[in-house]
Amino acid sequence: MVGDSWTHKIARVCILPLVDSPITPNHLTVVRLLSGIAACSCFAVGQWEFDLWGGWLWLFSAFLDRADGELARVSGKTSAWGHKLDYVADVTVTALFFVGAGAGLRHGWLGDWAILCGLLGGAGVVAAEILAEKIDQLQKDTGEKAYPGFAGFDFDDVLYLFGPLVWLGWHMPVIVGATIGAPAFALLTWYKLGKARARHGQIP
Repeated sequence: MVGDSWTHKIARVCILPLVDSPITPNHLTVVRLLSGIAACSCFAVGQWEFDLWGGWLWLFSAFLDRADGELARVSGKTSAWGHKLDYVADVTVTALFFVGAGAGLRHGWLGDWAILCGLLGGAGVVAAEILAEKIDQLQKDTGEKAYPGFAGFDFDDVLYLFGPLVWLGWHMPVIVGATIGAPAFALLTWYKLGKARARHGQIP
């Protein structure tokens, strides 16, 4: 299903000069992955200068997550391999945010516990992403998503807030909350997968 969120619409305009160029959607996905890893590495340092650069890299990476898919659709270069690469990049970068940001908070009052919080949050994200992908694949004929958007925003547009949250120094409660919230979200997604399978006549 073609994304129709505000971020998709903006990306659709921005990629038009690339449609007939040698640049492929997979090129953008690789840059998205590398810039996302670089952003998370900056967050892991735990210093303001690195957080500043990490935030910009994070926003750039998040935008490329929209741009690669739009370029694939507009140029007609969609592929199963491209989808898998995009999926792996999404899961990796999102999970690494919690790991990197948690490591960066080790200098605060949580100490090394912040690293554990980040690891638990990242693990929960990986589990939730894998289960959500199963739901999306199960419902690909209808285009229904595991977590649909609203008011012109996709569910995962919330990721754009992560960089600014680090800039403002507000990511501590996000990382701590993810210790419980991310695994709980994974359990909720597992429950939704069971219901989706039942609707499609599959054994849970």
